[in-house]
Amino acid sequence: MSYTAAGGSQTGSGASGNPSQERRTIHIVLHEAKDTVGVAVVEGIKAGTQLNAWIMDDDEVITVSAKQDIPIGHKVALKDMAVGDTVYKYGVDIGKVVQPIKTGEHAHVHNIKTKRW
Repeated sequence: MSYTAAGGSQTGSGASGNPSQERRTIHIVLHEAKDTVGVAVVEGIKAGTQLNAWIMDDDEVITVSAKQDIPIGHKVALKDMAVGDTVYKYGVDIGKVVQPIKTGEHAHVHNIKTKRW
């Protein structure tokens, strides 16, 4: 099976170019398997959509179900997180959870804050 990134190029496991294989869209990207959020790279993610998340460093695809609508460019939680947990995006600590976040939920300024102040 091959995966098509938002820009149209093939990537991910099984990207052999075999036209008989079903292509699947990459909905979310993340750099490292330790990342707790991924970034939506397609428009119109709706609650209930099964999302393909490409781990760039491992060239692996995992799946997560969207629990809420997610705007393009926004973060999607890849695991359940409790208040005080550190949030990792692209391998970097980007802040802490200030409201519980469930896997597949929209992760943004309403539930994540910087640790800088």
